Parts: sequence; structure tokens; C-alpha cells
Amino acid sequence: MSDVLERLADIIESRKGGDPKLSYVARLLSRGEDAVLKKIGEESTEVVMAAKDGDRMRIVGETADLWFHCLIMLSYYGLRHSDVLLELRRREGISGLDEKAARDGGSPKVGEGG
Repeated sequence: MSDVLERLADIIESRKGGDPKLSYVARLLSRGEDAVLKKIGEESTEVVMAAKDGDRMRIVGETADLWFHCLIMLSYYGLRHSDVLLELRRREGISGLDEKAARDGGSPKVGEGG
């Protein structure tokens, strides 16, 4: 399934610097960092709302929107989905509690962890 992400990432890259009147991706990217990050926040909220409603199809649809916009964000910062996949692979088999503690430089707090 990562081939789908690869194709989407390639399309996003091809739209960088394109005409904002012809491409949603070009328009969002042309608006800059704040617009890209605001969109991530909006899409994240929509995923949470769909999950709270328990609407399985809406959860899938909203998550697809979030992932798409995350691909745009990654592109904005010169990253690809493969960078995220490599990080997930690195974390594979590591306790979420241990991984979080390593990032935070200390022990996990009660109630935190993966």
C-alpha cells in the first residue's frame, strides 16, 4: 500500500510551485507554513470528531484527508512519507513507554506511553 503514498507524494511534489488557481496543493503550499499547519490542525480535529461519533466510514474518510494533508506538510519541509516509515520501522519492537522516555530524556509519567 505504500505505493499509493508514493504516487500521492509524487503528485504533491509535481504541484509545488504550480499555479494556485489550478491546483489545491499549489494553492495551499503558496499560502505558506501557517496555512499548511492550520490545515493539519483542522483535519486532526475532524478525525477526532468522527471517532467520537463512532462513524467508521467518516473516520476512514477524515483520516484519509489528514494523511493527505500530512503528505503536503512533509513536502513543505522537504520530507517524504518514507522518512516517517523509516522512523516507524526504527521504533518497531520498542516499547512505547521506552521510546517516549528516550525522546523526553527521562522516565515516562504515570498514564503516558504507547
